[in-house]
Amino acid sequence: MNRTFSLALLLSMTTASAQSSLTFVCGAQADWCQAVANAYKKETGGEAKFLRLSAGESLARLRAEKANPSFDVLFGGTGDVHEAGTREKLLTYYKPKAWNDLYPSLRQQVKNAYVPLYTGALGFAVNDTVLKRRNLPVPADWTDLGDPRYKGLVAMPNPNTSGTAYTMITTLIQIYGEKAAFDLLKKIHNNVPRNGYTRPGSGAAFLAARGEVAIGVTFMHDAVAQNVRGFPVRAVAPKSGTGTEIGGVSLVTGAPNAEAAKQFIDFVLKPETQKLAATVESFQIQSNSKTPVAAAAPNLSKIKLIDYDFAKWGDTATRARLISTWTKEVFPLPRR
Repeated sequence: MNRTFSLALLLSMTTASAQSSLTFVCGAQADWCQAVANAYKKETGGEAKFLRLSAGESLARLRAEKANPSFDVLFGGTGDVHEAGTREKLLTYYKPKAWNDLYPSLRQQVKNAYVPLYTGALGFAVNDTVLKRRNLPVPADWTDLGDPRYKGLVAMPNPNTSGTAYTMITTLIQIYGEKAAFDLLKKIHNNVPRNGYTRPGSGAAFLAARGEVAIGVTFMHDAVAQNVRGFPVRAVAPKSGTGTEIGGVSLVTGAPNAEAAKQFIDFVLKPETQKLAATVESFQIQSNSKTPVAAAAPNLSKIKLIDYDFAKWGDTATRARLISTWTKEVFPLPRR
């Protein structure tokens, strides 16, 4: 091989690697994002760097960088953030190669606003040890969380940062109506200790797992993850029904590495890549119908799910109004 050809080959390989490198916002579990990044580098040779942010933080960051985005992909996070991002033109819909392999129900629910990555149901992470020590029953429904006997024993995420908390608010509204939902949230607030509002949705499950509270409002797969790690906590589904999330993966509008971003989106929807989630104890139901469902994943067919309207609750103005209402009318209330 002559020197000219070798140099040309080296330059082409360097360019290809640079083109396949990207940066993504990680709205999912950090070690899942790291596993995906490692697998992407192994397959493509490109770097996939990420920053872990909760759903609300992700949306705020994308808004702040609208004119000059530093990220290429939003990976994970609740659907309301992807819906809002698409409507605000912060995110651009890209139809992946695996589109027809994704569960039809997920595709129909998001209606091309974004690409489904996984789904899961909202519920409680319950620490039976703490409840038994206090001689308290396991909460069976949302209204139980407002019962004064659970004072100081309930954790939930903060909707200003967490998509899980926003899903909780909209779930309660769909079940009880808006006024009754906020009345219930005020009662629940009285049972949340001062450190009981967590930044990420999974944080409430963590507090319950450690016994700092007895009940954490979280997506049920996060409760399962704590159980698998050996903590005395289990997932409980509210009997009157519960909401779901369809976590997404989206192309950032004006992404500095758009072609690599599309390649990355295609990569994370492959069954081989989606299987990585369970290896790091992320037990969501993955979006590709060809991806095996982890044995530990919650069985959604046995949970009463409400008909969650992702487009309605993903509306930017609606989302902002409901979070503002919680922040002004619930969060500042003194605990009695």
